[in-house]
Amino acid sequence: MVNKTNKYALILGGSSGLGLATAHKLAKHGYNLILIYRARRSDRDTLTQEFELMKSHNVSVTAFNKDALKTEVINEILTELNDIKISVLVHSIAKGTLKPLLNEANQTLTKEDLDITIHAMGTSWWQWTRAIIDNNMFASDVRNIAFTSEGNNTVWQGYGAVSAAKVTLEALMRQMAIELAPLGIKTNCIQAGATQTLSFKMIPGNEHIAEMSLKRNPFNRMTTPEDVANSVYLLCKDEANWINGNVLKVDGGESLR
Repeated sequence: MVNKTNKYALILGGSSGLGLATAHKLAKHGYNLILIYRARRSDRDTLTQEFELMKSHNVSVTAFNKDALKTEVINEILTELNDIKISVLVHSIAKGTLKPLLNEANQTLTKEDLDITIHAMGTSWWQWTRAIIDNNMFASDVRNIAFTSEGNNTVWQGYGAVSAAKVTLEALMRQMAIELAPLGIKTNCIQAGATQTLSFKMIPGNEHIAEMSLKRNPFNRMTTPEDVANSVYLLCKDEANWINGNVLKVDGGESLR
């Protein structure tokens, strides 16, 4: 049994994929968890089992099945948590449009699609960070982490809006790394290799991306959510307190080819 650290990690999008794997990893190492996510009623029993497994590590799990992109929800949750100091903020929201810029069927990317995607997967990170600062809820030593992808500089079919969101995310990361450093906040992005998550499987042509990933990766396998969760934990360690303003590639060397 792991002793509690009395540290809290808030994970945006903690019910699946990279966010869920990160929650399990941090729970295993004694972090109390605050998980904010959207899940269908049919997933409730499965998630309850996941949360109970996290609690088995002698940590608390506070879960909110709410829309993390709504300002009123942010205010409501932080008000409820007002006596907690957050040591780790992880942004793992995956919500967006995977439409082409142009096609004959006219199912094309609109301004509204772009706005929704860039906010969900980009600017909402800063919105949450700012809200936690304004409510004086960060601890004195903080890790602020978000997930980007190789689609930040590679053209994939239908990935335009998400790519725009990822480069926005990275620009905000660099700015926060400098401007929030006096508050003890270390801000970084993790660029995972191709990972078989539900979000990945929604990308048009994901089978080809997966096939190419296996060919490019020197270890001949795809990245797993657990690989990424391990890297989050590494950034949370005391020994990582001088890592700030970086895009950490967690892909086994895949992006070198």
